[in-house]
Amino acid sequence: MVETLRERLLPDSQRRTPEELDDDLNLRSGDARAKQSAFWAMLVLSSIIASAGVLGDSTATVIGAMIIAPLSTPIMGIALGIVLGHRNGSLVYVTLGAVVVVAIGVAFSLAVPQDISLLGNSQISSRTSPGLADLAAAIATGFAGSIALSRRDVAAVLPGVAIAISLVPPLAVVGVCLGQGAPDLALGALVLFLSNLLAMVAAGVLIFATLNPAGATSHRRQGLVITTLAVVIAIPLIGNTAAVYALDHYTSEVRSTTEQWLAPTPDASVTGVDFTSLTDVHISVRHTGDLPSYDSLLDALHGVVPDGVTVHVDASVGSDTTIGDVGDD
Repeated sequence: MVETLRERLLPDSQRRTPEELDDDLNLRSGDARAKQSAFWAMLVLSSIIASAGVLGDSTATVIGAMIIAPLSTPIMGIALGIVLGHRNGSLVYVTLGAVVVVAIGVAFSLAVPQDISLLGNSQISSRTSPGLADLAAAIATGFAGSIALSRRDVAAVLPGVAIAISLVPPLAVVGVCLGQGAPDLALGALVLFLSNLLAMVAAGVLIFATLNPAGATSHRRQGLVITTLAVVIAIPLIGNTAAVYALDHYTSEVRSTTEQWLAPTPDASVTGVDFTSLTDVHISVRHTGDLPSYDSLLDALHGVVPDGVTVHVDASVGSDTTIGDVGDD
């Protein structure tokens, strides 16, 4: 069964040799100086493009940075090094490259006004709260990339793989968020990058191992590596997914409770409920008559949201807006 699957995925007529893969993915083999200069040049340019695209909230610009995708080479080099059982320096290039991208993101962030709305920027908000769906996409993309590298006839899909895996943009978001003083958002983007990286490595180990290279590490060790990577990836993403579901639940309950609180007020409605953090929720309401007592809303929310959550009510009357802090529930 396994042999048949390998033949279908990597037929002998199109299968590349481990030596060919090492020449492509090992930045210290062959003409190392040329490989390394190309890597660093493309990485810096990709970082500049990604940072500009993130700050400008430009999807097209960010996609341009994805296509360049210089980090994918040493990342897949890590997987090949694990299978071949030798160190090729790929982890060093990935680590230093990540630091360079983050530093460029910080520099770009400091060059713009400090009052930009991070969560209002789709390029940032979409990369700061990864979940299991991102993990599934990363694993599938990792398999697509490793298979494309292992075959001579499907290299044309690599640009699509580069767009799907998104390596440099999350690191640029890390830098931008750090520069804007938002370490919690930076951490979320870093988790996304690390999950993509580890998913690519795990998929690469699994696919490259099917090439049966001479001197390869044991299947037991390869399996241990894959299992460890899977656990490391899954834990934070499962936790974040659970947190997202919990916030969605609390948001729905707060909206329902506030609507009941507004029921005696004609033409009053809830226009928004947003948890800006785990301890702050903002409720936006619009009304034409007098609002019920804020204390009654606080009493109604008791038990609906966890203790210690501060409730803010933004009340709009026509073109006039009043903002009140109800207090801690």
